[in-house]
Amino acid sequence: MASMTSRMASAWLALGVLALSMTLAPQAGAQAAAVDPVAVQTLKRMTDYLGSLKQFSVHTQVNLEDLLPSGQRVDTDVSANVIISRPNKLRAGRSGELFEQVFYYDGKTLTLYNPTDQVYASEPAPATIEALLDYARESLGLTIPAADLVYRNAYPLLMQGVTAATVIGKADINGVICDHLAFSRPDVDFQVWIADGKQPLPYKYVVTDTSTPALISISTLMSDWNVAPAVADERFTFVPPAGVKKISFMPLETSGAVEQLPGASQ
Repeated sequence: MASMTSRMASAWLALGVLALSMTLAPQAGAQAAAVDPVAVQTLKRMTDYLGSLKQFSVHTQVNLEDLLPSGQRVDTDVSANVIISRPNKLRAGRSGELFEQVFYYDGKTLTLYNPTDQVYASEPAPATIEALLDYARESLGLTIPAADLVYRNAYPLLMQGVTAATVIGKADINGVICDHLAFSRPDVDFQVWIADGKQPLPYKYVVTDTSTPALISISTLMSDWNVAPAVADERFTFVPPAGVKKISFMPLETSGAVEQLPGASQ
């Protein structure tokens, strides 16, 4: 079970920032023929709207697929509540089978708190959310749910290397009528369901690794959107509770699996 958890966590790191991990498609002519401009325009409308929001909060329910050594598929669920205040504040509280953590960023410091083990780790952080996401992923092996969509320049990142874009149709996601879009890139497919209305918010996001026969996917359902939350700056700064121990982040190259704060070096 430990190896399975490691693979699922690693998959989340590898696929969770799809927008930054792929290369350009080799044939622009073939790309143009397969890309529906309506799908592209709908995706851009969503990313422009989400990128324009100064503050927002959302609840996410993430399903991570994996295979046991026997070949049996196993799914793991992680829920999270995410609050963003641009340009430099973020908080994400997550719970599930893999971990229970709270991720704090106040524009100066990144802190990961594990309430179960009563430990936390802090690092100086870059000055913007976009720079933080890059730093956390590349240096510490940390991601937040649907991080691809949080970047203010999400559209060109998501569209990089796209070889196919399709409007699948309309779908009801927890009572919200959405446009269902599907995109393909080398080794990765992604789908996104975007609300059909004045607030084109994403309500579902699925990333599939097509480089292997298993076609492992990570699915994120989003709900309880608030595009103007009243959030005090203090919510983004970690204040250690009594009895909590400070430790160090484990270096990414020796951590074995991502996001295992309890195993950090002390």
